Amino acid sequence: MNHAHPSSASAVKHALSGTGVQSLRPVHSNQTAPALVAEAIRRKEGRLSVDGAFMVQTGVHTGRSVQDKFVVDEPSVTGDVWWGKINQRMPVDRFNALKHRVQAYLQGQDLFTQDLYAGADPEHRVRVRLVTTQAWNALFARNMFIRPPRKELAGFEPDYVILHAPLFQTDPMVDGVRSSTTIALSFEQKMIVIAGTEYAGEVKKSIFTVMNWLLPAKGVMPMHCSANVGKDGDVALFFGLSGTGKTTLSSDPERALIGDDEHGWGPGGTFNFEGGCYAKVINLSKEAEPEIFAATHRFGSVLENVIGDDYGKLDLADASLTENTRSCYPVEFIPSVELSGRGGQPRNVFMLCCDAFGVLPPIARLTPEQAMYHFLSGYTAQVAGTEKGLGSEPKATFSTCFAHPFLPRKPEVYGRMFADLIARHGATCWLVNTGWSGGAFGTGKRMSIKITRALLARALDGSLNQMDFSKEPYFGLSIPTSVPGIPSEVLNPRQSWADKAAYDRTAQGLIKRFEENFAAFESAVGDDVKAAAIRAAA
Repeated sequence: MNHAHPSSASAVKHALSGTGVQSLRPVHSNQTAPALVAEAIRRKEGRLSVDGAFMVQTGVHTGRSVQDKFVVDEPSVTGDVWWGKINQRMPVDRFNALKHRVQAYLQGQDLFTQDLYAGADPEHRVRVRLVTTQAWNALFARNMFIRPPRKELAGFEPDYVILHAPLFQTDPMVDGVRSSTTIALSFEQKMIVIAGTEYAGEVKKSIFTVMNWLLPAKGVMPMHCSANVGKDGDVALFFGLSGTGKTTLSSDPERALIGDDEHGWGPGGTFNFEGGCYAKVINLSKEAEPEIFAATHRFGSVLENVIGDDYGKLDLADASLTENTRSCYPVEFIPSVELSGRGGQPRNVFMLCCDAFGVLPPIARLTPEQAMYHFLSGYTAQVAGTEKGLGSEPKATFSTCFAHPFLPRKPEVYGRMFADLIARHGATCWLVNTGWSGGAFGTGKRMSIKITRALLARALDGSLNQMDFSKEPYFGLSIPTSVPGIPSEVLNPRQSWADKAAYDRTAQGLIKRFEENFAAFESAVGDDVKAAAIRAAA
């Protein structure tokens, strides 16, 4: 049964409890995918692909509006928030005025509500109520978060409320904000206002920010990573920024996927925050990623800014709207998935980077101190094609804890938790370069995915740890001296460069970038991590 039009005033009241909204129009409460797709088509919000996926265009915003994100400056949180460009201060009175304007707007609209969970571990679960004006955004949230059993909906009371008004334009003169788009988060009121953007990733990441705020106080480390589990219960974590292979490498036919993006790590082990996947699908191929490809071509999935012909046949290579084309689907659409969303204590932790400078090894074993250093650094390199405005030279990118835009607390809070968990549970940490080998971007070639997968397989089964390692001189990394089936010159990146002097210059250049980035948080770490930092020779 779908609660499309709650027949009684009490049903409407319950659907909007805790939101501050009193609807004068129909409220579509906790509809399932078929009803939401039907409504979205009726409202001309998008169209179906030839395979039945719902295709939508998000207009001006095809990615997150980082400069329009605000945290309300409230007495109970002001001392703990990492204020700055990511967490911009919003006075309480400004937030209340904006909230009331959005609530008044929502009261005049047809509304869709979804009651959902964030957090597969019941002990650390957050109950989320979304109120939105678009059926497809309700479907996105339903795919993305954990769907409670129907029996748990009757008494559902939200911990956090999202007021989602994608077509409501904020006014800088009235609301004291930067633009017509605003994402504002109040930790005291447990309320999120999202206005002026149809890009659904804002809904997903606003709740990730909430989890990053709540869990450290409960002794659980929130993480921007994918996770999978082997047949004997060994869990592996994969940290990495966009384009490093986080989704690809955690999709392994020999292992079950726990989740593809957001997890917690605490006394009870590892757990997914979500009940769905949000895969980047530009140039997605059936051969390289068959499971994601199949999920993208079926009813119930939501496709953002993916191009199709008049019949709805998809062209996944078409980036005319954005490079950031996305597919959102429930985890059940992936065959090899751990449906509980939970696993034990991690045995291996992989930090992935796409080093377009071509100077880092394909795999290196990290000491605990090096692991914390690389966790706080969050390095990758972007090249032309992954971001507009990039020239032919690679650009080093550092994102603290691999999650800079989503961290409401200071980085050292997460860094200390990471170091403590690694020490307590004895996880082995690895740095993995999925980028270039034999030269930088433009000269060398992309690291073979077969080589990366072979090295990861040996790390996961424990055999790599038993091999001989040596320390390379530039970055202080321990690299395996030989691995059966892997060319030795690939293992040691300097050996793979024909021009050794060019390697030396390029390595020194990257070391300088690491140094400059580390300066921002050096004062907050201990001497052991400082000693493990990458530095230029004196």
